[in-house]
Amino acid sequence: MEISAAGRLEVRITAADVGKRVSVRSLIEHGPSGEKFSDTLGVLTSWDNGVLRITRKSGESVRVAESALVAGKVVPAAPARRRGPAASYGELARVAARGWRPVESERLGEWELRAAAGFTRRANSVLPLGDPGLPLDDALTAVRRWYAARALPAYVQTATGAEGTQELLCAELERRGWVREVTAELWTGGLAPVADLGDGTSGVLLSRDADEAWLARYQRKGVSEVALRVLGGGSPGASAPGEPSVWFATVPGEPGAEAPAAIGRCVVDGRWAGFAAVEVDPARRREGLATAVMAALAVRALEEGASAAWLQVETDNEGGRALYDRLGFAPHHAYHHYRAPEEPASEGSAPDSSAPVGDGAS
Repeated sequence: MEISAAGRLEVRITAADVGKRVSVRSLIEHGPSGEKFSDTLGVLTSWDNGVLRITRKSGESVRVAESALVAGKVVPAAPARRRGPAASYGELARVAARGWRPVESERLGEWELRAAAGFTRRANSVLPLGDPGLPLDDALTAVRRWYAARALPAYVQTATGAEGTQELLCAELERRGWVREVTAELWTGGLAPVADLGDGTSGVLLSRDADEAWLARYQRKGVSEVALRVLGGGSPGASAPGEPSVWFATVPGEPGAEAPAAIGRCVVDGRWAGFAAVEVDPARRREGLATAVMAALAVRALEEGASAAWLQVETDNEGGRALYDRLGFAPHHAYHHYRAPEEPASEGSAPDSSAPVGDGAS
């Protein structure tokens, strides 16, 4: 907190600091255990009508009454992470998008509109990396029309918690009634330490294609042709230099088993290797199969020139988070999917489908 030379707490922020990272202390009533103050650290996303809105790293939006402020100051950007490879949000967002490609996309300024018949939010949402070239309300109207024409709900994927992320856009979407449905995190780590755990990888089979056995273990049942295109997108290997290289890993199950014991997917794109769809037969957990799958994929990614790794994990996936922490990964930023509010149907308009879309972390 900011303390004056006289030893008093002071408020040293104003509405002109919107968009900056701030730390504030405010009075609270009926706090737990008699606490009188609450401390909030995040990006100041608005200061209107006597109320501050601060977006924390997790994406949580905190409202603070101006009259309750006790102290406040602008603070520098979060210190450099001590774990994992250095990377900007923009670099990781583009790499992650290349690793999970839609079947259709269109540019709106620097925004990318993506669609894949509803298979996962990541492939059916806007990636807003820059200026859409229109005022925000006009851009969001164009987004809604684009997805309505495809009978899909309109989603915008945003991020918080790192330099260059989109706390201000999150606040603007919320102000317009867009609803945050899913929050996950993108984690990064070194690739070589994962590959070094490959003592038990001899039983892991690698393939360029997601065959029937692999799909039998994949958590999304009834995978369509569109889903297969997303899963295998950009896996032409040496035939297309510069394109992402996709690998599928399988640990066969016991004789007669309906599905493999474990599976995984990896996309190699320059220095980055992205892991996804790491799944294990519930009856075979705690046997090190997930580690073996990731190690085998990491070895192959190293052979193709990658050195760093990323993956996406939902905030409530405690088992996955514990595994990735042990493998040396750490959170880089959080990302969120905002869904457009319902609009009354107008005559002749395309339907705004309310069919569920798969979660954004896999």
